[in-house]
Amino acid sequence: MNYKYAYLVRFQYLGFRLHGWQKQPNLKTVHFFVDKTLKFVCKGIRCKSVGVGRTDAKVSSTDYYFQLFIDEKLDESFFVEDFNRNSPSDIRVLAVEQLHDEEFNIIQHPKVKEYRYYFSFGEKNHPYCAPFLTGYLDELDVELMKEGAQLFEGFHNFKHYCTKPSAETKVERTIDVCKIEENTDLSASFFPEISYVLIIRGSGFLRNQIRLIMGALAELGKGNYDLEFIKKSLSPENSDIDFMKTIAPASGLHLHKVEFKKE
Repeated sequence: MNYKYAYLVRFQYLGFRLHGWQKQPNLKTVHFFVDKTLKFVCKGIRCKSVGVGRTDAKVSSTDYYFQLFIDEKLDESFFVEDFNRNSPSDIRVLAVEQLHDEEFNIIQHPKVKEYRYYFSFGEKNHPYCAPFLTGYLDELDVELMKEGAQLFEGFHNFKHYCTKPSAETKVERTIDVCKIEENTDLSASFFPEISYVLIIRGSGFLRNQIRLIMGALAELGKGNYDLEFIKKSLSPENSDIDFMKTIAPASGLHLHKVEFKKE
C-alpha cells in the first residue's frame, strides 16, 4: 500500500453491543468505531486500518491487532493516549509499534490464535454475566466434556464444524490445544461461584468452528451425544452427519491471544 509509515496497533474490545469486526452497512462494528476514532485522532492525515481477522457479532477480544497505514510518523505514546481518550469505552488501545518490514501483511502473516469460551451450568446467571459467559440451565457432565474436548486436538476434517463451507474451503485443519478447565482468569462479583472455560489454540479456524465445537461439547455434557459420535463427526466419511446443529451463543467467545510467528 502506498503509505509512508506502517504500525501494528494492539487493542482490546468488548463485543457485546457490536456486530463483529468487519464494517457492515447501518451496523455498529469494531472496525467502524476504530476508523471513526482514527478519523478524529489523525485528522487531515491519509490513513487506512486493516484488522487481523474477522470476529462474529457479540464476540469479544482481549488481544486484537490492526495494521495502521499512515502518511505521517506517529508519536506512539501520544497516539495511545489520544485514541483511548476519544474511542468508545468498550474499545481500548494497549500498544502501538512501528513496522519496519515493508512486506509484513497482518492477514497473511503466520499466526497462532487462542480462543476461550466461558460457560457455567445448572442455574440462571445474573443478567450482567450475559456479555461474558454462557449459562446453560441443564446439568452438564463436565468430566465427559473434558474427554470430548481432547478429541478435537490434532489434524482433523472439520467440514461438520463450519457454517456453509464452499467447495474451495480448506476444512482440514490442526488444533494444537483443546481443553476445558475451571475458569480462574475471568471473574466478577456477579459471576456464578464456579464457571468453566474451553481453551482452543490453532493457526486458523473456520467460520463458526469454535462455537460449533462448544455446541457439540454442550450436547455431549447434556447426554444427547456420546464420545463415539464426536469421533464420527470428525471423519469426512460419515455422510449421515450433515452438519452440527447446535451453535453456542456468541457472547461467551473471546479471542484471548494472537501470536505472530517469526518467519
